Amino acid sequence: MIEKSYSSRICVLVLLVLCLLLVPSCKKSPTENPSGKAEQQKAVDVQSDEVKAEVKAEVKPEVKPEVKAEVKAEVKTETAAPVVSASELVPLPIELPKPMFIGTPQNINVPNLEKPSGKLRPPFLAPAGTVNVALGKPVAGSDDEPIIGDIEMITDGDKEAADGSYVELAPFLQNVTVDLGAKHDIYAILVWHFHKQPMVYFDVVVQVADDPDFLTNVKTLFNNDIDNSAGLGIGSDMHYIETAEGRLIDAKGVQARYVRLYSNGNSGNELNHYIEVEVFGKPTK
Repeated sequence: MIEKSYSSRICVLVLLVLCLLLVPSCKKSPTENPSGKAEQQKAVDVQSDEVKAEVKAEVKPEVKPEVKAEVKAEVKTETAAPVVSASELVPLPIELPKPMFIGTPQNINVPNLEKPSGKLRPPFLAPAGTVNVALGKPVAGSDDEPIIGDIEMITDGDKEAADGSYVELAPFLQNVTVDLGAKHDIYAILVWHFHKQPMVYFDVVVQVADDPDFLTNVKTLFNNDIDNSAGLGIGSDMHYIETAEGRLIDAKGVQARYVRLYSNGNSGNELNHYIEVEVFGKPTK
């Protein structure tokens, strides 16, 4: 009995010792969990802060500056003052001669002939200060001895179709050349052949150049030669009926000193006629 009681006590003591050993380990677990959670939460917060920082870094440099730049650019474009040309465009000071016939001409059988508009030509606009710089300037021609008139009459300012106001050159291809004396910005060229009666002149070609031999900076401004009979290339312009308005050619501000005009007979005969040539421009600066 005594031995049994003694062994029982020993078992009880062993159990107490085991309990004492287990209690601290059990208490230690709950104390570690909060710190673990805190560390996990801290890691999450750090990651969240890093994500936010990355998002801000991406948003600020890539999106906001571009949007602001686009908005500013749009505002500047809308509010910027329009660019005003230094030279205001005004109608050319063209004075027309007296018309010699009225109405639409009939029975003119010419290929590639433009239909008369029946209206006056609208004003031609050019920079202010543009004038006829060909007035009184020297003229040379392929026909040294015109049949009628003098070659200098082509720039004398007389545009009427009266007898004694025109120059008649020999048959076939002929040309006249106006020397402006210096390089000019040319905006328009106006030519009158013979407008006393309805006529169509063939192979009308207008060129400009820097030299009298037409070798340097040669530009063709008008060409209605439909078969290259003048040897200057096939033109895309149309034949037209001569009237008191003359034929105005847009020179688009081309720079040149010499102006040359060709013709090759007309719908009535093989002769070539010129009444006046005007060149509207300004000296090249």
